[in-house]
Amino acid sequence: MNKFKITVFEERGSGDYKIAGIQVYGRGIEIVKVVDIQDPLPPLIDEPEEYITASIQGDLVLSFLQHPDLAEYLVSICNRLKLPVIASNRHIQGAICPFTCCGLGRKKGLGAYGEQFGIPEYRIELKNGVIARMEVLRGATCGATWQVTKKITGMPPDEALAAIGRETQYLCMADPSAFDPVSGKSMLHYAGEIHNAALRKALDRLK
Repeated sequence: MNKFKITVFEERGSGDYKIAGIQVYGRGIEIVKVVDIQDPLPPLIDEPEEYITASIQGDLVLSFLQHPDLAEYLVSICNRLKLPVIASNRHIQGAICPFTCCGLGRKKGLGAYGEQFGIPEYRIELKNGVIARMEVLRGATCGATWQVTKKITGMPPDEALAAIGRETQYLCMADPSAFDPVSGKSMLHYAGEIHNAALRKALDRLK
């Protein structure tokens, strides 16, 4: 079975934590190349092709680029190559731009990555009034969806619902001071809320 191939673009290791999460929790996925731009960057980049090649391998591109000139140029190349590109917490036409890595909905064309990473989904088992087992069906590339299960397993449902958002925020790597000007929400709080919603849905399926 051929693996789903991903190329990652980042600046000074900006995507390293997510890359590690994909490598630990992903199945049937191969990161074929990581382009890490280490150079100090000027405010305006007139020739982005000096940093980003027009030839990109793989089935999907993940962009953790922070410089807008580079990020937009990368998207233009991916569009030309008909490669899907995900740029979380960005606003770039032609890219898939979820608010956070755990905010990616199910979309066609994202292969094994889209099946396994994005808006969290759990399957749980209750025994003697507590959560006896939590299986992650889909989760955040940072790994918080998997890691938080260790904190929640063994709790009664009401206690788990009260705790999962807080515990997820402890694990989340998002900047707690960064607020989206449109929604007024921070990525950190969004991550907590979306994991709470995932647990609630899993519990509702047992009724």
